[in-house]
Amino acid sequence: MDVTIVGCSGSFAGPESPASSYLVRAEHEGRTWAILLDLGSGALGALQRHVRPDQVDAVLISHLHVDHFIDLCGLYVMMKYVPGGPMREVMPAWGPAGTGDHLARAYGNVDAEDVLGVFELHELSDGITFRIGPFTITSVRVRHPVEAYGFRVEADGRTLVYTGDTDACDALTPLMAGADLVLADSAFVEGRDVVAGIHLTGRRAAEAAVRAGGVRRLMLTHIPAWNDPDECRAQAQEVWPGEVELARPDATYRV
Repeated sequence: MDVTIVGCSGSFAGPESPASSYLVRAEHEGRTWAILLDLGSGALGALQRHVRPDQVDAVLISHLHVDHFIDLCGLYVMMKYVPGGPMREVMPAWGPAGTGDHLARAYGNVDAEDVLGVFELHELSDGITFRIGPFTITSVRVRHPVEAYGFRVEADGRTLVYTGDTDACDALTPLMAGADLVLADSAFVEGRDVVAGIHLTGRRAAEAAVRAGGVRRLMLTHIPAWNDPDECRAQAQEVWPGEVELARPDATYRV
């Protein structure tokens, strides 16, 4: 199983990276399966450097803030209006309650029924597990001002965890436990950002991974352009016993 960092900028697209989007691929039954974890602002353009969007098998949306879902609007246009007819019948998608209505309002002149003609929408909830090809995915409700989920993705005997946007919470322990790679929100800086219930810092991400136990690799992501990534990594390194990695746009990592 591989993960490609399509976008890792926090809160908005930065000068070097789109906002949140992660392409996960694995071989199964003679072909490459691909899923997307989020499709935030600017990510659809960058995605096309790595895969044709119609070859994605499913899109999973962690929550409905624009830096995690808004490029579904562009994907809707691409799939529905490509010359020669629709790119495919429907695109399976998972998201929080109300994803279809939210997307229709964001696009501006369609209704939810029209959206459902392009996306086959499934509603996430805490602790559900579902399969897409070789991937077994579990959604875990995390701590954010809106309904938000982290994803635990298992394939080929490996486990990738994506926290989505979250502050420290008990749910991070079962989410992260035994993961081969954790992509952890690190949008806040310890000592500067003091509002609770929104984001992790590098230090809190490392503390959560240590508490969960068995995590092999910790990679910080969702770092806004106004933050110094090395400061976030240094704060995590105070706690994490191994190397703290930073997500790099367009990089692909073997899980």
